[in-house]
Amino acid sequence: MAKKTRQIVYEKQAEILKALAHPVRIAILDFLKDGERCVCDIAQFADSERSNVSRHLSVMVSSGVLESRKEGLKVIYSLKARCIMDFFQCITTCIKQQAKEDMKLLKVMQ
Repeated sequence: MAKKTRQIVYEKQAEILKALAHPVRIAILDFLKDGERCVCDIAQFADSERSNVSRHLSVMVSSGVLESRKEGLKVIYSLKARCIMDFFQCITTCIKQQAKEDMKLLKVMQ
C-alpha cells in the first residue's frame, strides 16, 4: 500500500475511533449488537434524552459505524459492520489483562 493511501486509511480509522470514544456511544453499540432499534428504545436503554442520543447516533452514522432507515415516523438504527463488536471484545481482553497485572503489582506492594 502506498504511503499516501496508508495515511488516508489511518485518518479514516482515527475518525471511527473518535466516533466511538464516548461511554454513551459504546452503550448504544452494545445495545445494537442484538439487532436494529429505534431512537426511542436506544434513548431508554442509554438512560438519556432523545436529542442527546440523536446527536451521538448522528456522529456514528457520519463515521460509517451505524446505518439508519425510516420506518414511518421512526428512525431505525443498526450496526453497519457487526465486526466492530470484535474490537470491543479485544478491548475487554486488554482491560482484563491490565487488571491482572495491577493485581500482581498490588500483591508485591503489600
